[in-house]
Amino acid sequence: MIAIQNPSVLTKGALEIVDAYYDERTTYNGSSSFISIAGFSAMPESIQNMPEEQSGAVYGADGSLTILDYSGEKTNGTVSGTSGTSTSIFITRSKKYVFAANHASHVFTAINQIAGSSVPLSLPGVNGVSLNAGGSVALVFVENSNYVYYPRQLTSAQTLAYEAGTSSWPKAAVDCEPQSAPTWCLFQMQSPDNVDSTGNYYGAPLTFDHPIKAVFSADGGTAYILSCGAECGGSTSSYTPVTISPMIFLSGESSGKLPTTSALASATVAIPGGASNALIDSSTMYVVGQKAQSVNGQTLFGGNLSVVNLSTNKITSAVSISDGTPGTASRMVEGDNNTLWIAMTGCTTGVRYATSAAGGYGCLTMYNTSSNTVTLIEPYIGDATGVTAVLGLNKVYAVEGGQVYIFSTKDGRSLDNQYVTVTGTAYDVAYLDALTDADNTYY
Repeated sequence: MIAIQNPSVLTKGALEIVDAYYDERTTYNGSSSFISIAGFSAMPESIQNMPEEQSGAVYGADGSLTILDYSGEKTNGTVSGTSGTSTSIFITRSKKYVFAANHASHVFTAINQIAGSSVPLSLPGVNGVSLNAGGSVALVFVENSNYVYYPRQLTSAQTLAYEAGTSSWPKAAVDCEPQSAPTWCLFQMQSPDNVDSTGNYYGAPLTFDHPIKAVFSADGGTAYILSCGAECGGSTSSYTPVTISPMIFLSGESSGKLPTTSALASATVAIPGGASNALIDSSTMYVVGQKAQSVNGQTLFGGNLSVVNLSTNKITSAVSISDGTPGTASRMVEGDNNTLWIAMTGCTTGVRYATSAAGGYGCLTMYNTSSNTVTLIEPYIGDATGVTAVLGLNKVYAVEGGQVYIFSTKDGRSLDNQYVTVTGTAYDVAYLDALTDADNTYY
């Protein structure tokens, strides 16, 4: 499925479905000219692909979040109450909850679709949201900050204690809303120095180095918080594993406590090559970032991939990849033939573009996880805003410069894309028949 902006003068956006086996926009037997998601009318910016649930969610430039029914090839309504346009927004796989960060309004919004409630929580500079696969933890990130936040849904007893003034929640929480009878509170990650009357720990804020997002372990028990360091105006990029149980937002289901300040510091692993996105495969984590370098008297950033053994928390290898905008999460997906594909934006702002000796400066990288070798996909044809693996067919679909391209996972060569090119501006792409939701790692 290809998310397209302005496919015609009369339409703002469309979600077109192509045959990824034959690489063509018509059906294999020629019975239809085009297939698209019926009822979609927004201007799409990104796809949250959930093939295991046969559904997806598409965020639009107008601030809308449209739910998709893959099997019916149609929309299944839009989410209301998102407090305007979002810099980051995700829905749980169960469709019960939606979390959105609105940087312009300084509001983090928690939406409970079952209860039909939308609760905006004040957080100046809020910029990002990370959601675990099980849909029980949402971590919230602030621009130019060293802190991480998380929302919690209050139980009835906690709401009553808040109203009666017998709870320490107002002291521990950044904001609780609605203020008269709160149903959600937003908390800062804090060291467990104190405990309130309802058993919730609070203390000194836990500090990172410009945290930007989190990825989660396969068992769902650990959040790996990525600090982008110098990419975002800080000093040291790293990741920090944190047990998620204290941060579960489901009402009455959280337990445990966060680590102390010293324990957090000792658990942090420096990633010299930068850390703005990551992908976990079993006990291996692939961390992508931008490393500051001095070029002709100015500081520029160069793309790097660090391979980490999570069993030992050691970097086993580090390689140079396509450059990108510092502090911006790349798109990452694993494909056939032991390949990892990384899509970047802003690749003409880095070291490769500035120095001819560094070779090409395309925005798409193929990394072979077996041989530890890098293939830069050239030539440069624009920002790579989407990539998805067509597993079992040795190919990936990528969006670069507003158009759709196909590449072989065997050697990185370009495949014939003449029958999948689109009219308008392509922004994202997703493989609807993927076996797992892991075929889309943006969130």
